[in-house]
Amino acid sequence: MLQNLHVKNLALIDEIEVEFGDGLNILTGETGAGKSIILGSVNLALGGRYSKDILRQGAEYGLVELSFRLENEHQINQLKELDIYPEEGTVVLSRRLMAGRSVSRINGETVQIGLLKEAASILIDIHGQHEHQSLLYKKNHLGIVDAFAKEMIGDVKQKVRQAYKEYKACEKELKETETDEAQRAKELSFLQYETAEIRKADLKPGEDEDLEILYRRMSNSKQIAECVNEAYVYTSEGNDNASEELSRAIHAISGIVEYDDKASELYDQLVEIDSLLNDFNRELSGYAQECEFSEEEFRDTENRLNEINHLKTKYGSTIEEVLEYCEEQEKRIQILEDYDQYIENLRAKAARSEDELKKQSKKLTALRKKQAKILEQLIETGLKELNFENVRFQIQFNLAKGYTVEGADDVEFMISLNSGQSLKPLANVASGGELSRIMLAIKTVMAKRDEIETLIFDEIDVGISGRTAQKVSEKMAVIGDDHQVICITHLAQIAAMADHHYMIEKATKEGDTRTDIRKLNEEQSIQELARILGGARITDTVIQSAVEMKELARQTRKINKSE
Repeated sequence: MLQNLHVKNLALIDEIEVEFGDGLNILTGETGAGKSIILGSVNLALGGRYSKDILRQGAEYGLVELSFRLENEHQINQLKELDIYPEEGTVVLSRRLMAGRSVSRINGETVQIGLLKEAASILIDIHGQHEHQSLLYKKNHLGIVDAFAKEMIGDVKQKVRQAYKEYKACEKELKETETDEAQRAKELSFLQYETAEIRKADLKPGEDEDLEILYRRMSNSKQIAECVNEAYVYTSEGNDNASEELSRAIHAISGIVEYDDKASELYDQLVEIDSLLNDFNRELSGYAQECEFSEEEFRDTENRLNEINHLKTKYGSTIEEVLEYCEEQEKRIQILEDYDQYIENLRAKAARSEDELKKQSKKLTALRKKQAKILEQLIETGLKELNFENVRFQIQFNLAKGYTVEGADDVEFMISLNSGQSLKPLANVASGGELSRIMLAIKTVMAKRDEIETLIFDEIDVGISGRTAQKVSEKMAVIGDDHQVICITHLAQIAAMADHHYMIEKATKEGDTRTDIRKLNEEQSIQELARILGGARITDTVIQSAVEMKELARQTRKINKSE
C-alpha cells in the first residue's frame, strides 16, 4: 500500500509529507485549496507529463516521492520480474523535476521513465481524468474478465500458453526451413564442403593446446638447448661439477658418522641430495633429447597448428566448438538430403500444435463467456445502484486477428447509459466522472480478486447527490475492506465513511500562498463534515448532522461486513 507521500516545490506546495493508512483514506478541502495538485503530484511520481510551470515560483526543482509497503506476494514477484526488489518490505518511487528534464528513481537507483511506469502499474491504480484511466484501454478488459474468472480458467489458460508456445516454435521452424530447391542444393553443397573439411582434419580435443606447447619449444629450441647443456655441465659433466663436488663431500663426512649422531644425520642428507641430483641429471638429459628434432618435424608441427587455427577461425574458438559446429551441420545435411519428408513431418507437427491451440482456446473462450455473463450482471446491478438507472452493460467477445498467449479472444466493454441508445465501446461513451463511477462498480465486484492494493479515485462524486452519493460511499467502503483506497471528494456522505480523513487547505502568509495537508482526528473530521454540509455558517444543528452521519457510516460498515 501507499505508505508515504512527500512533495516539494510543486505549484502552491512548498513541502508536504503525509502518511496514509489502510482502508479508506478521504481527502477533502474547499474549492481551490489544491486537491488537484495533490493528486497531480502522485501522477507525476508515476511518470506523468509535466511542464516547467508546475514548479513552485523561484524553485530550481520539484520532488515527488511515493513509499509503498509491500506484503502481497504477487506484487513482489511482479516487481522481481522487472529486477526491482523491495528493501525491508518497501519500494520507493521518486521523480525529481527540473525545467526541461526529470530524473526518475526506484529505491534510490536512477531508472528510465518506462520502468517507473511499469512498476507504478503494479503498485497503484488511479481513476480520474488523466492518462492512468486503465478502464479506457480495451487491452485491459480481457484482464478484468480473467481476474474475475481466474479460479475457473486457470488450468485451461496455462494449457493455452503451452500450446501457443509450441505452435509458435513450429511456425518459426517452418519459416526458417522453407526454401526453394536451388537454395537447398546450394546450402547442401556448402555444408558438405564444411563438414568434409572438418572431418578430414581428424581433430582431437586438446590437441591444439599440446601443439602450442610443442611449437613454442621448437621455436625456442636453440636457446633451450644452450641453457640445458650449460646446466648439465654444472651438475654432471666436466671438472668441478656439482655431482663431483657432492661425492667428495659425502666421502669427507663418511669418516665421522660412527662418532656422532648429528654427523650421521648430515651424511644421510648429503646422500639424499646426491640421489636427487642424479635423478635431476637423468631428467635433464631426457629433456635435452626431447628438444632435439628435425626441420621436417618442425614444419609438420607448424603446418598442423596452422590447419587447426584456420578451422578455429572459421568454425569456433576451440576444437570442441568446431566439432560441435560440424555435428550441427551434419544434422542439417540429413534434413536437406531428405527434405520433403522433413517438411512433411514438420507441417504435420505444426498442424497438430495448431489444432491443440484451437482446442484449448475454444475451451478458454467458453469458460470466459460463461463467467463474463455473471460479471455483466453484477456490474450492471452495481451501476444501477450508482444512479445509472437505464444502463445496459455488455462484455463483447470477438475473434482476435490471430492467436496470442491469451488465446483467441478480443474482449471489449460495451455500454449504453440512456434508454434508446445502442451499446457502444466504453471509451467512446463515458465522461470522466461517469467513468470513475463505472470503475467503482467494477472494483466493487472485483474487490476480493484484484491484486493491485492501492486505488485512487478522483471526481468519483461528480454529478451525484442524495441516495446515489450514499451508495457510492458504501461501495467505497466495501473496496476499502480489501484495498487501500485514496479518494478526493466534495460529498459528506463519502467523507463520513473514512478510516483516515485528511484536509487540504490553502493559506496566505506575508504574500506567499501555500497548500498544505493534515490528518484530522475524530473531532476535526466532524467539523470538516459540518463545513461540507453547512458551508460558511456552521450551526449546532449542522454539527449534530455531521455526528449522526459519522455514526450512520459506522453502522453501515458494520452491517456490510457482517453480510
